[in-house]
Amino acid sequence: MAVTQARDWSNLCGATTPTGARTVRRRRFAEKFDTWDVLRKYNPDWRLIFVGDATMSPYEILQPGGSVEHNNVEAGAVWLQRFAAHFPKHAWINPEPEGLWQYRQSISLVNQIIGGRMFPLSLEGLTRAMRLLSK
Repeated sequence: MAVTQARDWSNLCGATTPTGARTVRRRRFAEKFDTWDVLRKYNPDWRLIFVGDATMSPYEILQPGGSVEHNNVEAGAVWLQRFAAHFPKHAWINPEPEGLWQYRQSISLVNQIIGGRMFPLSLEGLTRAMRLLSK
């Protein structure tokens, strides 16, 4: 599993040219580094914050090779468990409205894997997440 660092959001999401034409650019492949390096480099004192909607096929979480972009030897759940175990102070910020989470099987799976530490992207959700991370 590779982790990429986004330095320029326009490279990830696309951009609008001065004439108003929408362009799509390569995403996530410009800069890569090994996921194990993250676990080796940062000790458990660091706080880990995942940001994403966690909406995907459960197959992508539970099956080796299930990713739609990478042929990972291990399931995504294994990596989530590794990160959650390595960084005890972790949280997931989810931009999807919390009322929809119950209808997304993958959100429930991810929330369960990370120990119920998923919070909505709202003032109240961010406050709860930061309180948890500051303990």
